[in-house]
Amino acid sequence: MNPKKMKQMMKQLGMSMEQIEDVQKIIIVTPKGNYVFDSAEVTAMTMQGVTTFQIAGQPRFEESAPQIPEDDVKLVMDQTGSTREAAAGALTETKGDIAEAILRLSPK
Repeated sequence: MNPKKMKQMMKQLGMSMEQIEDVQKIIIVTPKGNYVFDSAEVTAMTMQGVTTFQIAGQPRFEESAPQIPEDDVKLVMDQTGSTREAAAGALTETKGDIAEAILRLSPK
């Protein structure tokens, strides 16, 4: 289809498309982590008053660090006799798994 006709049809339907230039970074934040697009092509399409963005590119996933409750840190400290830093480190390494953190810090 010829681009000129396509543009005319889109205009009749109330559609418009716009390429967003010079996009440097896009970050989509989720509870489990972030999808980061370091470079991407972004197109904004408006139809019937609603704008939709289309992202074309290769994302990388950055896992978010788990939120470790202070009570969990204290429990691991009490069970293993370790320092706060060691308990927090073990919980971070085990993604908040208390039992695994205790096993890692317990004397063999």
